[in-house]
Amino acid sequence: MTEGDRFSIDDGIATLVNQLAGDAREVASAEIGLVKARVATSVTRFRDAAIMFGGALVFALAALIAILVGVILTLTPYTGPGIATLVVCGVTLLIAATLALIGRGRLKRGIRND
Repeated sequence: MTEGDRFSIDDGIATLVNQLAGDAREVASAEIGLVKARVATSVTRFRDAAIMFGGALVFALAALIAILVGVILTLTPYTGPGIATLVVCGVTLLIAATLALIGRGRLKRGIRND
């Protein structure tokens, strides 16, 4: 093997290593692109689901308001409109406060366990 042959072998190895590095960069870039595409798809699905849940919440709240107005109208002949409104609002606020306290307790318990 002559000195000239040795340089060509080293050049070939250097070229292969450079190609390997370039290919590795391309693979890494492609993987990053794939992950970005998957994340974008997931975000879109979660966004769409959140919009649907928001719409459902609006309609559920409207139904709850209609029920409460119906209860007020039902109680009005017996107690008068003012008292009926106070009773329904008081009971509704009591339920809301109870749910808030239960939620706070569960949140505190969850934080302590972590």
